[in-house]
Amino acid sequence: METLILSCSTGGGHNAAARAVYEELTRRGHSADFLDPYALSGNRMDARVANCYIKCVQKTPRLFGGIYRLGDLYRHLPGKSPVYWANQKAADRMLAYLNEHSYDVILITHLFAAEILTHLKKRGVPLPKLIYIATDYTCIPFTEETACDYYIIPSPMQKEEFVRAGIAPDRIIPIGIPVRSGFRKKTDRAKALTRLGLDTHKRYIMIAGGSMGAGKILEAIGILRGYLREHEEICLIAACGSNRKLYGKAVKKYQDDPQIVVLKKTEYMAEYLKVCDLYLSKPGGISSTEAAVAGIPLIHISPIPGCETKNERFFAECGMSIGVVNLKKELLPAVRCLEDGETADRMIEAQRRTIDAEAAEKIVEFAEKIMA
Repeated sequence: METLILSCSTGGGHNAAARAVYEELTRRGHSADFLDPYALSGNRMDARVANCYIKCVQKTPRLFGGIYRLGDLYRHLPGKSPVYWANQKAADRMLAYLNEHSYDVILITHLFAAEILTHLKKRGVPLPKLIYIATDYTCIPFTEETACDYYIIPSPMQKEEFVRAGIAPDRIIPIGIPVRSGFRKKTDRAKALTRLGLDTHKRYIMIAGGSMGAGKILEAIGILRGYLREHEEICLIAACGSNRKLYGKAVKKYQDDPQIVVLKKTEYMAEYLKVCDLYLSKPGGISSTEAAVAGIPLIHISPIPGCETKNERFFAECGMSIGVVNLKKELLPAVRCLEDGETADRMIEAQRRTIDAEAAEKIVEFAEKIMA
């Protein structure tokens, strides 16, 4: 099966989902190409689009939330959205690329790529089967104006929302959000700690703001320092992602603190989650799913307003995380709550019951089935 995977680098989640599918496709012996459609425009358009998004999220998350809310309102108006028309410009280059390559199926993990292909479909261009993979626990604005053949959604609990938005029920396939197999593999903790350069005699908590290092990470670290002083056996791992400014500040402030480890962007997140006892993260769709598949107690902090607020609500309502709104008042009580083994075990069981760890495999199986 010849496959194309389309994603955009607006945050790491979409690409992480795409890589999970790529991993499974190649493991099964299929041919797979991975592409950001904006890369076809030249002039580093893919990087410019990504940087614009990342800077907005890092510096003005409330502005991003306002834009998201406007999108939610705009979707009820007649006609196509500005997002649809903005992606029209990339359609011709996408068509030129597809004319030079032959695929049986295209898997899509980003709305923008789906909009580009929708332009081509509306023009009557014959396309392979299009499978859209939602990477948040909600139907994000303008999904309904795309024309994919199938929509893979996180769980059956989101199906009604997608139907209300205008997606035909027979096109909705509730499989799950794909994550790489490493997040569910059993790990020898002592060996993993050694590989990561960590102390095998310590316990670890991890805090992260996604691939972008967004959210109130420094504030949260400051609140947790008192807790660390009470527990000399516990260390905090702070993952700053691609946020160089955050990394620089964290290193400057905590480089001499033996209980705080500061990381840049890491390719070993699965191993870090496997050796930690607790994970604090903004509620990205992918990062939350990775945590659930890894089976680690989860506290959500600093959601980017919009789809992440809905991710946080879904996880909390299903008992898969604790959502913290006010860091000063709620963070330490949440941490102490999860010190109780029974509470943590119930959360992990809820994660296991709700999240399909084999979503990547099942998505590829579905693609194989429709091509059979």
